[in-house]
Amino acid sequence: MRLLVATDAAPPQVNGVVRSLEQTAAALARIGVETVFLAPDRFPAVPLPSYPEIRLALVRPGQVARIVAAGRFDAIHVATEGPVGLAARRFCLREGLAFTTSYHTRFPEYLRARAPIPLSWSHAWLRRFHNAGAATMVSTESLRTELAGRGFRRLKLWTRGVDTELFRPRPPALDLPRPIFLSVGRLAVEKNLAAFLRLDLPGTKVVVGDGPQRAGLEAAFPDAVFLGIRTGAELAAIYASADVFVFPSLTDTYGIVLLEALASGLPVAAFPVSGPKDVVGGAPVAALGPDLREAALAALAIPRERCRAFALARSWERSAREFLAHVAPLSRPVSLPPRLVLRSAG
Repeated sequence: MRLLVATDAAPPQVNGVVRSLEQTAAALARIGVETVFLAPDRFPAVPLPSYPEIRLALVRPGQVARIVAAGRFDAIHVATEGPVGLAARRFCLREGLAFTTSYHTRFPEYLRARAPIPLSWSHAWLRRFHNAGAATMVSTESLRTELAGRGFRRLKLWTRGVDTELFRPRPPALDLPRPIFLSVGRLAVEKNLAAFLRLDLPGTKVVVGDGPQRAGLEAAFPDAVFLGIRTGAELAAIYASADVFVFPSLTDTYGIVLLEALASGLPVAAFPVSGPKDVVGGAPVAALGPDLREAALAALAIPRERCRAFALARSWERSAREFLAHVAPLSRPVSLPPRLVLRSAG
């Protein structure tokens, strides 16, 4: 089986959407499914203001048709609502092809944090975008309930996983005063990092990640340690070196970093909101509460082996099979319209 995934989230971006798609593709390959990404690197693109690693693709008419026809794909998944996703969606609708979508990010809330745009406007646009598909995949039951209440249809559950070989207990790699309270993620307003950094906690606060708020946060909280972007084994070693993972976000739809921390044997402290509540449920591997300082201190008492055992049951293979169960097969092969065949030949 050959699957085309249209996405505006792709390397060099470092975020949960990119990790989800890459890990799902790798797990699908192990069960015989080939995933091909239709991403901004296939098109001319311009950087998004304040987010230079995010490229806005300039997709010309006919480009998606050529790629789909040449690839002989069995299914198409539209992962994001940016220019690439819009172009793939438009092509599928024009050709009468079934496709699926996924809802990764709370764009209405993120947009409102930056501009006075009513949530109802953004939700209406997203509802129209996703309801055209055969199914919309969401990461948690609470998000499915929320979106259903907003008029989204054909919602299917696609949970996430974690690489427990990479993220695992290791010898400490950070020589800092303990306890070490760690946060990993994009340094942007929607991540609510200041709520973590202003806490009166013993030991050291460590932040991994980059983004438009980094300079301001470093200036405002000089006692915290900012390590920038770290990936792979280096990131895994940092997780394993910490004592508590603090997740201050109020808007994340899931939070793969939560599973990465738990797989590393790191207990979690977070607000009791969707995302953390969906990932950990009632499992005794996290301290969730409205007082983040109190939760962070309480998490110090959670056994690390309990966190590791929780994560071992959440593999990317399971996640990939869930994803595959919702994919809609193309109803017919795709051929190029005559005008595009002539243009390609010329």
